[in-house]
Amino acid sequence: MFLLLALAVISRPIAAAYYFSQFSMRQPDHDPCYDNSGRSVRCVPEFINAAFGKPVVASDTCGMRGAIKFCTTREGSDGVIREECSTCDADQSHLSHPASFLTDLNNPQNMTCWVSEPSLTYPRNVSLTLSLGKKFELTYVSMQFCNRLPDSMALYKSADHGRTWTPFQFYSTQCEQMYGKRPDVKIEKHNEQEARCTSSHTLAPAGNRVAFPFLEDRPSAISFEQSPVLQDWVTATDIRVVFSRLSPDQAELYGLTNDVDDVLEAANSTVESDGKERYFYSMGELAVGGRCKCNGHAARCIYDKNGQMTCDCKHNTMGTDCERCKPFHYDRPWARATAHSANACVACNCNLHAKRCRFDSELYKMSGDRSGGVCINCRHNTAGRNCHLCKPGFFRDPTKPLTHRKVCKECNCHPVGSIGSSCNQTSGQCLCKPGVTGIICNKCAKGFIQSRSTTTPCIRVAPLDEPVTPTARSCPKCRSSPKRLNQKKFCKRDYALQVHVVGREILDSGWARYTVIVESIMKKGIRGRRGQIDMWQEPHALSCKCPRVKVGRRYLLLGKDDPVDREHPGLLLNAKSLMLEWDEDVMDKVLRFSQRDRAGLCPTGDDLY
Repeated sequence: MFLLLALAVISRPIAAAYYFSQFSMRQPDHDPCYDNSGRSVRCVPEFINAAFGKPVVASDTCGMRGAIKFCTTREGSDGVIREECSTCDADQSHLSHPASFLTDLNNPQNMTCWVSEPSLTYPRNVSLTLSLGKKFELTYVSMQFCNRLPDSMALYKSADHGRTWTPFQFYSTQCEQMYGKRPDVKIEKHNEQEARCTSSHTLAPAGNRVAFPFLEDRPSAISFEQSPVLQDWVTATDIRVVFSRLSPDQAELYGLTNDVDDVLEAANSTVESDGKERYFYSMGELAVGGRCKCNGHAARCIYDKNGQMTCDCKHNTMGTDCERCKPFHYDRPWARATAHSANACVACNCNLHAKRCRFDSELYKMSGDRSGGVCINCRHNTAGRNCHLCKPGFFRDPTKPLTHRKVCKECNCHPVGSIGSSCNQTSGQCLCKPGVTGIICNKCAKGFIQSRSTTTPCIRVAPLDEPVTPTARSCPKCRSSPKRLNQKKFCKRDYALQVHVVGREILDSGWARYTVIVESIMKKGIRGRRGQIDMWQEPHALSCKCPRVKVGRRYLLLGKDDPVDREHPGLLLNAKSLMLEWDEDVMDKVLRFSQRDRAGLCPTGDDLY
């Protein structure tokens, strides 16, 4: 579409510059960056002549060093070619031919022309530098010449306001001699940003107009939106035209060939001749067709308070070219808008508890490219990447919305009864010390009374027949944890299990309930089954640590198939139970005892010990 529009402009030059300059600053009737439902859509500024009214700097202008004559040849109505001579003088407005004529309102009936100083110096480079003011995505560069077409000239572009320059086209009838380039090299995907050299301008049917379409013959032009290479290729802030030779006969005037050695030898020579007045460059119009570069996030360009041209950015973007997201809109990365997606920047979700956020690429990938914003400095006692949690020492007030300033309430855990200052984020329940209860751990549990200790603020109330603190007299020798295991003790038990203790809970009744995993069965009995099962220890045995059971350890458990206690179903630790910590020594003995037991070699006797 860019190419078709460019060709239309070139074929109808009358008032084209004026036409395309009308709309660059116009406020659109409706915002084209959003559809009727308010959804973001791609939008682009209107196609204009980006050069209109812009400053052009010439390295050389006729009359800058005093009045001088220059001559042109024209074909009259009778078909006779006649030479017409004029005088140029920069000090007299009606005789001046400044570079500003190149970007003013063009009138084909009375064209104003920039003219360079006539000279026979060879080689002699003359440049014209056009500043567009900001980045544009260009479609074409068109040059209307007032006199003879230059034989050799180079076109350059800059995307950084003139700091660096890149060639985008060379014109010459002798490409290799003038620019060291083979003529009319084919452009393929691997060299889409290569500047070609051609002599096609000498055969152009458009008279004295030479036009360069940026995307012509570029293979990726059909998929321009998906080609960062071509997007960079058409981007420019400045255009420079460098004239190197008016015609090949310039060298012949000196009796030289076009060899490089001859050119260098004559570099500083000047020949006076009556034909000097005919050797100058002259251009009437320099037009640059394109759009203000806004990356699909603006429908027009405006002037900011400093007088600099900038995009009128939408979609929560900002910058001269809408090249970045606005502050706090970092939930997904900035991207250029396409026909399929506007790629609008999205605000971070901080639930009104933060004013700043950042983008995290790893979180974005983990979310399936949906969200990557991380809130910074969450307020109102909130925490988390979206300020959706309460910070330690606070919990969520279920009666208030997540966006409320007081959504997080202080835990107020009792300094003596609680283990720390943090509580459950949902219920507000503090983590209490043993024997302590209450939301904030400020009461003794049933069966406990308050003590004066800050370490154990609540102690158990012992039954009448049980002392509060077990003594050596109340805790006889523990036979449930023998130092040695023999064949007789193994044979007198109905089951032998390898168990892994994974949890413990002390009930209000004083009983301990352990959660164990039966990993191996050496002797089955009626309770011999693998998997998770409860194991019970009565209060007195628990207080006397007989046997002493630690969570996380593995044990060999031997016991009798006593009647099942309905209140304490599972494995029961009693006076008939044996429990030893599992190690390689115990494992060897158990395997040996188990083999003898299965072989019927167990000793007899009523003594369990």
